[in-house]
Amino acid sequence: MSYDLAVWEGDKPADNAIARDVFTRLYDRYIDTDEEFPPSPRIAEYVAALLARWVDLTEDEEGTSPWSTGPLIGEAAGPLIYFPMRYNTAEEASAYAAEVAASMGLVCFDPQAGGGLRPYPSQEA
Repeated sequence: MSYDLAVWEGDKPADNAIARDVFTRLYDRYIDTDEEFPPSPRIAEYVAALLARWVDLTEDEEGTSPWSTGPLIGEAAGPLIYFPMRYNTAEEASAYAAEVAASMGLVCFDPQAGGGLRPYPSQEA
């Protein structure tokens, strides 16, 4: 079981419904296609920041990586990364991933039921 997050470049949507529409369009364009898109420089920088905290799954000899797939950069396409985390580490890892996205001016979205834009309103300063 995994927990998924989407992070992308762009203006922060006004609400969760708009965010879901934006995510769906980006997913259809960059992920759900046979065409390959290299990660944008900002998304590559974002992935590097995540990997500075936790090792990539492909290099995880101690079982401490929260990522469910590797290499993590392989989940990125163009201005979007849609990536899974192990469910048992998702609370800490997703909070960190959302904080890093916000600090870099990226949009973070939890596409699962009951999810939405991250950080959640109770987490915002």
